[in-house]
Amino acid sequence: MAKEIKRILVANRGEIALRAIRTIKEMGKEAVVVYSKGDKDASYLKFADAAVCIGGIKSSDSYLSIPAVISAAEISDCDAIFPGYGFLSENQSFVEICGHHGIKFIGPSVELMEMMADKSKAKQVMAEAGVPTIPGSDGAVATPEVAKEMAKDVGYPLILKAAAGGGGRGMRIVTDESYIENAFLACEAEAVNAFSDGTLYMEKFIEAPRHVEVQVLGDSHGNAIHVGERDCSMQRRHQKLIEESPAVVLDDARRTELHEAAVRATKFLKYEGAGTFEFLVDKHNNFYFMEMNTRLQVEHCVSEMVSGLDIIKLMIEIAEGKELPSQDEITLKGHAIECRITAEDSVTFLPSPGKIQKWIAPGGKDVRIDTHAHCNYVIPTHYDSMIGKLIIWGEDRDAAIAKMQRALDEFEVGGVRTTIEFHRKMMRNPDFKSNNFDTKYLEDYKG
Repeated sequence: MAKEIKRILVANRGEIALRAIRTIKEMGKEAVVVYSKGDKDASYLKFADAAVCIGGIKSSDSYLSIPAVISAAEISDCDAIFPGYGFLSENQSFVEICGHHGIKFIGPSVELMEMMADKSKAKQVMAEAGVPTIPGSDGAVATPEVAKEMAKDVGYPLILKAAAGGGGRGMRIVTDESYIENAFLACEAEAVNAFSDGTLYMEKFIEAPRHVEVQVLGDSHGNAIHVGERDCSMQRRHQKLIEESPAVVLDDARRTELHEAAVRATKFLKYEGAGTFEFLVDKHNNFYFMEMNTRLQVEHCVSEMVSGLDIIKLMIEIAEGKELPSQDEITLKGHAIECRITAEDSVTFLPSPGKIQKWIAPGGKDVRIDTHAHCNYVIPTHYDSMIGKLIIWGEDRDAAIAKMQRALDEFEVGGVRTTIEFHRKMMRNPDFKSNNFDTKYLEDYKG
């Protein structure tokens, strides 16, 4: 039964907090935002209907503190929580506790989060849903000896991965049997240290892949839709830097297959909320399921630019029990590119916190910037270094690249180092412009 949500707690910070506040207000609802002592001067706090301090500067004392966030929701009389990404957005205990307190979590169920968080289980479920998966172990690999036996069927090169992993941690590539035992033990130790879970699984290593993901949404009525795909192959140490939609590496037939697989999986899971299926695409344009993110993605903006949809608005409506629009009502057109702007050196990518002394943001037709930064804003040292996302739309990829070049040339930030110059170079890079790159491209990139 549909139940209107009237007051939403935004349990996040920075650009995504401001992004959510805007949509909530536009929907005629009230927005309450939490903040740490480190963010007490954040400009977006004044745009919410209320702001609640939830603790100290460290994330563990504030944004990651479940008691503090729940207390903030209760004292401000919120009936729902929007988690954004990072922090508590995929914390199963948090979702469960929200339910115990009668607060609607704007996202999927605990059960689905748990299923997709374990990558070996997720792979099994996707195989059942008829989604192509990377050849490998059917589940966890218990010992180095078992890994050696399985490798005879999987073949080399292969990759060992932490079942609870993410961000490139708990992974080792193995080229032949002589390395497998040491790689297994090292991977297991890293997984225990990073995730408190040493469970490993094994997959065939896809060489020179593209990273392509599909944005999906599902509602409580059994409906599921996609909002196209995004190419996130331009990344450094498994961290995405540039995202675009559509993925021009795919032809129309393979693109349709990819969309159908993602929607089929969404329906199979009875998924409710926004989610992203991530795939690796090999040099023959075969695609393989890699993982599912059961939350909003940083790069959701490019999907919004090619579709005209507000994905956060749809997430809130799903939480209210409303039906999604049909797939036929969604038209994808043109090409969108997003550049993540971080307070890091453009060459070394070392963090550069401090006070922004100059801020001239670009503008113009079909240019969007999602940011909480401004002149005199002090970038803290305790949080992610991203200060904004520059997103543009063009009629095709060439037009989009040209517009992004122009927008980046207008973008001026002083007082701290940023990755704007890196992005300027990439928009003029012959390999990027000709779509000649993969997920490993930046490993050998010299600028």
